[in-house]
Amino acid sequence: MSLVSFLDAQHDRLNSTRAFDFLAPLALRLYLAAVFWVAGVNKVAGFDNVVEWFGNSDWGLGLPFPWLMAFLATAAEVGGAVLLLLGLGTRYIAVPLMITMLVAIFTVHWDHGWQAVADLNSPGATAATAEALTRLERAREILQEYGNYAWLTADGRYSFVVSNNGIEWGVTYLLMLLVLFFQGAGRWFSLDYWIEQRYRAQ
Repeated sequence: MSLVSFLDAQHDRLNSTRAFDFLAPLALRLYLAAVFWVAGVNKVAGFDNVVEWFGNSDWGLGLPFPWLMAFLATAAEVGGAVLLLLGLGTRYIAVPLMITMLVAIFTVHWDHGWQAVADLNSPGATAATAEALTRLERAREILQEYGNYAWLTADGRYSFVVSNNGIEWGVTYLLMLLVLFFQGAGRWFSLDYWIEQRYRAQ
C-alpha cells in the first residue's frame, strides 16, 4: 500500500465520524439556549430598569426608542432560547441574536477591551489588567484578615476574580451563532430537520 493510499484510508475513517455531526450543532444550541434564557429572563424581571438603561445617555446606552429596543432585545433572547432548544427556525433566530451580540459588544463591552475576566496570562492583558489584579490582591488581604477566608475559598471550588467586562464572551457567543446560521440546527434532534424532511425533501 502506498503512502497516498494509506493516508486516503485514514481520511475515510476520519470522515466516518460525520455520522455523528448532529452532535456539534445540538451542543451549540443547548449551550446558547441556557445563556440567552438567563439573560432574557433577567431582562423580563427588571424590564423597567432595562428600558431606562437603554435610553439614559448619562449612565446607559442613550439609544432612541428605549422601550422598543429593550422589548426587542428581551424578546430575541427569551424567544431565541426557546427556538434554539427546539431547533426551530434556528438560522432565522440566529440573525437577531447576532445583532444583539454586536450591539452588546460595541456599546457595552468594547471600551473594556478583550478580556471578560482580568488575567495577565491571557490574551488582551493591559496595564488596566495589572491594576485590577492589584486591587484583587488587596481585596483578598482584607478578606483573609477580616473574613473566614478558608470557608470563602473552600475545596478550591471558590475563588475571587475581577470581572473586566470585555468583549470576550460576547464574541464567543457571536461566533457560535454564526456557526448555527450557516450550518443550521443539525439532524435528528431539531424540528428544522424534520420540517425540511417533510416539506422540502427532493
